Amino acid sequence: MTGGWSPVGAVLGLVVGLGLLLIWNGLPMRRRIGLVDRVAPYVRDAPKPSRLLTVASPDTRIARLLAPVISELGGRLDAVLGGRDSVRRRLQRAGRPADVDRFRAEQVLCGIAGSVGGGVVGALIWVASGSATRGLMFIIVGLGAGVVAKDMHLSRLARSREEVMLAEFPTIAELLALSVAAGEGAVGSLDRVARLSQGELAGELGRCLADARAGASLPAALQGLADRTGLPSLSRFVDGIVIAVDRGTPLAEVLRAQAQDVREESRRLIMEAGGRKEIAMMIPVVFLILPITVVFAAFPGFSFLNFTL
Repeated sequence: MTGGWSPVGAVLGLVVGLGLLLIWNGLPMRRRIGLVDRVAPYVRDAPKPSRLLTVASPDTRIARLLAPVISELGGRLDAVLGGRDSVRRRLQRAGRPADVDRFRAEQVLCGIAGSVGGGVVGALIWVASGSATRGLMFIIVGLGAGVVAKDMHLSRLARSREEVMLAEFPTIAELLALSVAAGEGAVGSLDRVARLSQGELAGELGRCLADARAGASLPAALQGLADRTGLPSLSRFVDGIVIAVDRGTPLAEVLRAQAQDVREESRRLIMEAGGRKEIAMMIPVVFLILPITVVFAAFPGFSFLNFTL
């Protein structure tokens, strides 16, 4: 027997001791019933649990610890990039809360993710070529790509939401016209259509009604809808409703005319898109199909000439 001790045995003994301690704490006889388990049977039918009964997960705690750092980096990124008004307008057009600071923090996270991906690629290139400068360049490029990709994603969300609202607009206008023709007022028609319809434009109408019920006038609430969306068709639609309400003109005819104008504009946009696609289709026709056709047409003649010679 020797009087020394083995580091490996000490580490194994520590691991076994910690495992036994965790097993002892996890036994059912030592498990304490928390407040959530006691109250849950009585509030199980509640539509939304109270935040007082929620237990913060480890991920939430980590996020709270990193939130000040991410906010500071987002503020510096906003100072470098600028354009807060443009970001706010695009957030409103995309149907998201107009929180520019939160969006900058998301851009910081995307930039970090891009830099990590660029770092992985740069490390592989560094190992393959032995150049550390290229690896650092990939990290910087990944950081910029993550930030720019988040901004482009927001613009794409705004455009796609506007396209959906334009597609929904004629149907919503027709429903409003039918409701007004049946005897409903402007507010009642908006309420009925917002309750019975689904989609982006119906949600905006519900928000407009909420603003009107909160104390704003109907023209001001409708103008807020036009400002949030930024679509010329909806701006004309809002102007028509406001003028019809103020001057007492027939609202149903105004709504039908607005729906017809939007359908004509959609048809015009489809024709323009078709014209652009027709020009783009000329590229494969001229550079691929036409040369092959000429070769097939000319090859038999050349073959016959070679045969006769």
